[in-house]
Amino acid sequence: MNDADLRSEIARLKKEKDAVILVHNYQIGPIHEIADFLGDSLGLARQAAETDKSMILFCGVRFMAETAKILSPRKTVLLPRREATCPMAEMADVETLRTVKAGHPDAKVVTYVNSTAEVKAESDVCCTSANAVDVVKHLDAETVIFTPDRNLASYVQRFTDKTIILWDGYCYVHNRFDPEEVKRAKEAYPDAVLMVHPECRPEVIDLADEVLSTGGMARVARENPAQIFLVATEEGMLYRLQKENPGKTFLSAGSSKVCRGMKATRLEDVHRALAREQYEITLPDTVIDRARLALERMLHYA
Repeated sequence: MNDADLRSEIARLKKEKDAVILVHNYQIGPIHEIADFLGDSLGLARQAAETDKSMILFCGVRFMAETAKILSPRKTVLLPRREATCPMAEMADVETLRTVKAGHPDAKVVTYVNSTAEVKAESDVCCTSANAVDVVKHLDAETVIFTPDRNLASYVQRFTDKTIILWDGYCYVHNRFDPEEVKRAKEAYPDAVLMVHPECRPEVIDLADEVLSTGGMARVARENPAQIFLVATEEGMLYRLQKENPGKTFLSAGSSKVCRGMKATRLEDVHRALAREQYEITLPDTVIDRARLALERMLHYA
């Protein structure tokens, strides 16, 4: 089938299966076009919790689909590509986290949603890049174990006097933004607004005009009167920004950075997942129950 036929069949199957399609900002353009809801981790977590559909098809990576399952355990949650995973999520494991917790018995664990369900279940509260600062500020603890992203933890540390124990994990996409290439981009476009994701290295964040989640980038791109924006995040975000603001120009702050897991999903995968109801996310009830508490606390702070 061509793309038009695939979109038509996906629409038919979506209605037949009582499904909703959630799409992360970093997906490819054709996947953006079939989204019922397009957004960042926080926005999609909210939609997963609020949807009345019996099936959720999550176009993202595995931890996102797991999050949807945790928040909607009685719904069927499908991930169109089984191998669409997040390397950063695999950088934190339960056994090591338990060891760190044992060494800091008074600390609370804040876990970025870019993590496995099992690590979420071992945490006190989750956060996203959009609400990490608020979560840590309001947490009833002076010492925080922050997993798995060291760059986001370093960014949060700027806004609190609490002691933050950094996990040595990172997003390989955002970590590739080099401060020298970002400086060159700023020199080439001196009137541009530089929007940087907080998963970037501290040296890159220091150069930013705005430090934002992808949802925040969409808002600032819409509201700021500037005509040119440099964007330090995964290249898929540029598609959304350009589509929603056709009169403005959006450029990567350096060479384009690509997430292999986010780019894995194609229309054919979505069609097969709906038709066959394949690659369903399943988790133990004990993991769901414990992880849901951490996510519900996150949504409260959001």
